[in-house]
Amino acid sequence: MNSRILLVEDEPGLVLTLSDLLESEGYEVDTATDGPKGLAKGLDNRYDLIILDVMLPGKNGFDVCRDLRQNGRDTAILMLTAKTQVMDKVVGLKLGADDYLTKPFDPSELLARVEALLRRVSKENLISVTRFEFANVSVNFDKAEVLKDGHPVSLAGKELQLLRYLVDHRGKVISREELLKNVWEYQCDTSTRTVDVHVAWLRQKLEEQPQFPRHILTVRGSGYRFSP
Repeated sequence: MNSRILLVEDEPGLVLTLSDLLESEGYEVDTATDGPKGLAKGLDNRYDLIILDVMLPGKNGFDVCRDLRQNGRDTAILMLTAKTQVMDKVVGLKLGADDYLTKPFDPSELLARVEALLRRVSKENLISVTRFEFANVSVNFDKAEVLKDGHPVSLAGKELQLLRYLVDHRGKVISREELLKNVWEYQCDTSTRTVDVHVAWLRQKLEEQPQFPRHILTVRGSGYRFSP
């Protein structure tokens, strides 16, 4: 599957140039032209890499980067800026950016940075998070607190453990056998409906439309996948 890249940039000419460049290399490219739209897409979709300009209308790239990280999004972020001050680079990296590229840049250098970040992402496991937000749900795993639309939601211990395992492996297909082994510490028993029942309970409590889930997804014949 081709890597998915979100390009958040407000200069129309650069959006067109970079989109064409990245698509010619086989990447799937989505775009946003201001900070709020970029943040919304970054929160609602799964990308392998976000290319994020610092100077954006509505919300600057620093704030977008910070908000993505505070909401548990660990997508690789490459920041673009016309500024050359070292402090701007330090601020971006401290807020969670993975790399920095100063405008104007050579297209070959951008592609090299993109390839390096994607190689790093493919080799690393996702970071286990203590706080996570998706849609209208906010979870603090350390405190075992779950809010939906700001109201507390009661999850049983195994429901919370299951949710955390799915979140920690978000974007990946997890088999029932893996969930039984790592959440319930069972030996593999494909006959039990334990996982399916707990998934159904989570959907009832957390999904807006449990019969048409957007986040806790069934992958027919394989297991489940959590999509932020």
